[in-house]
Amino acid sequence: MTQTAQERAHVSAPASGITLSRLMPWIIAILFLLIMPILFGSNSAITIMNQMMITIVFALAYNMLLGQGGMLSFGHAVYMGVGGFMCMHIIRMVEKYGIPLPLPVLPLFGGLFGLGLAMIIGSFSTRKAGTVFAMISLGIGELIAACSVIIVVFFGGEEGISGDRTYGLPFFGIEFLQQKEVYYLLAFWTVLSTILMYLFSRTPVGRMANAVRDNPERAEFLGYSARWVRYFSFCASGFFAGIAGGMFAINYEILTGEQLSLIQSGAILLITFLGGVGLFFGPIIGAIVFTLLQTVLSLQTEIWQLYVGALFVAAVMFFPGGLAGVLMMHVPAIRLGKLHLLIVPYIRTLVPAVLCIIGVAVILEILFHVRHSAPGDNEMTLFWITFDSHNPVAWAIGAVLALGGFWLARMSAPDLRDAWHRANTLDGGAA
Repeated sequence: MTQTAQERAHVSAPASGITLSRLMPWIIAILFLLIMPILFGSNSAITIMNQMMITIVFALAYNMLLGQGGMLSFGHAVYMGVGGFMCMHIIRMVEKYGIPLPLPVLPLFGGLFGLGLAMIIGSFSTRKAGTVFAMISLGIGELIAACSVIIVVFFGGEEGISGDRTYGLPFFGIEFLQQKEVYYLLAFWTVLSTILMYLFSRTPVGRMANAVRDNPERAEFLGYSARWVRYFSFCASGFFAGIAGGMFAINYEILTGEQLSLIQSGAILLITFLGGVGLFFGPIIGAIVFTLLQTVLSLQTEIWQLYVGALFVAAVMFFPGGLAGVLMMHVPAIRLGKLHLLIVPYIRTLVPAVLCIIGVAVILEILFHVRHSAPGDNEMTLFWITFDSHNPVAWAIGAVLALGGFWLARMSAPDLRDAWHRANTLDGGAA
């Protein structure tokens, strides 16, 4: 039986290359980046958005190892840090010798330096994956972090090195004196790096990285070298991590040994897992959420790291696909046109769950204030409310919110499971 023209067009559509539906998310993202300084014009907001974009590029570069290649690295911050240090030295050379170098090309030098370092380290670290690779990355990370104090000429010692980006050659009259100008420069490199990393994931090397991650023996049987596939992915990841380092140097104009530390490597691992390693846009979500928690939440509470850690543990235990995985779980319901069946059950379950979380946060904040405040300082402010931290009523309110919210969420959970089954079943869940 021959196919109709409509059926043939439907079959050949996925192979037709670039389509409007595939370009639409990129167009929306670019437009969103263009209007963000207009919506949030303060320097503090722009600084937070700049940090988001730097973290997005670094997280996507790290996901090229972990998510696509299955290589767990505990020292990937060195490639971003060393690339940033190199860019800072270039800024100082431009300032000292008057080299006619425009600032927008600076992240490219950071990427090339990160690529060079990755080529050297990857030549022996990518021979094995798994625990061997993880331990080598940890050792290399600690080694280079220790060198930041020893090799003062390059790393500047404990004080680090700083420079002035405004000494660079003006780019079409723009001297990058304002944060908004820096924002659009970082936005350009974020979009360009994201597109290039996405295209790399669609290349034969990127596809084979997934195969080597899942079954290296079978990839070897098919004639592909697992080591060289890992090596190419590792080098590409180092290149884009160096670009993130160059963006960091442009934005903050100072780098210290902290950018090379194990803390930064652990933070990017947390960000990637939180967003979701199984999807390309997962690290983007993780970078945005973590940056907001790090910048906004840290201004409200001193124990913000406790909340971030609890969120990370909850994501690993209950949502191994990360926040992006949670979003993708709703795709079948959307395709079936039954997403509306989840609205009311979600409200009945999530509202009490949020109240429970608020109650637990109230108890933790009061406990922290009682233990660490000065003698006689009983007054504290939480959720824009000032009260006495030693008053039993405050403790009782927190306990009622925590226990009551937990009980209500637990009671409504069966209804949410039934609604989820109906929303994701073609026949509506009928037996």
